[in-house]
Amino acid sequence: MNNFKSRILFILFGALLLAGCSGNAVTLQDGDTHVTKEMNEVISDHMIQMSSSSHYETEKQFEIHKVYGTNESDGVITVYMWSFYGGFNKSTGTEFQEGHSLPAVIQLSKNGEKYSVIEYIQPQDGDMYQSSLKKMFPKKYLKLAQQDLENPKDLRQEMVEKVTQWLEKPEPL
Repeated sequence: MNNFKSRILFILFGALLLAGCSGNAVTLQDGDTHVTKEMNEVISDHMIQMSSSSHYETEKQFEIHKVYGTNESDGVITVYMWSFYGGFNKSTGTEFQEGHSLPAVIQLSKNGEKYSVIEYIQPQDGDMYQSSLKKMFPKKYLKLAQQDLENPKDLRQEMVEKVTQWLEKPEPL
C-alpha cells in the first residue's frame, strides 16, 4: 500500500512539474513573417515618438527595423530587432541630421485589432552594453545583433530610399 501511495505522489509531482514548465517555454519564430504591417507601423511610430523627444528637431523622422525573430506568450508578442532612426530636413536631403542605430526588444499587446507597445528595452551604455545585450536577446539572436553593430548596410539603403520618396513628394497646395 505504501508503494502505491509513493507512486501516485511521484506521478502527481511529475505532472505538476511538467505543467509548470510548459507555460514558460519560449517558442521563437525566426524572421519577420509573424510581424504584420500594423505591428511594424506601431513599432516605428513608437520609436519615432520616443526618439524625436531626445534628439534635435527635424522636419521629418523615419524609423526602420530589421526583425531577427518573435515570440508570443500569454498574448504578448516580443519582437527582437535592430532599429535605425533618422531625422531629416528638406534643405539637407538624405544627409542625416539626427539619429541612432541600435538593437532593441519591443513587447506588443493586442486589444481588438489594435496593437500597443507595453515595453521597450535597449542595451545600456558603456561597460554594461554587452551584459545587457545578453539579457535582452536569446542566444540565436544575440549573435545577429552583435554582427549588426556596424550600422547594417541594408537598413541604411532602405532609409535613403524612404527619405528620397519623401523629398520627391510634391508639396501640398
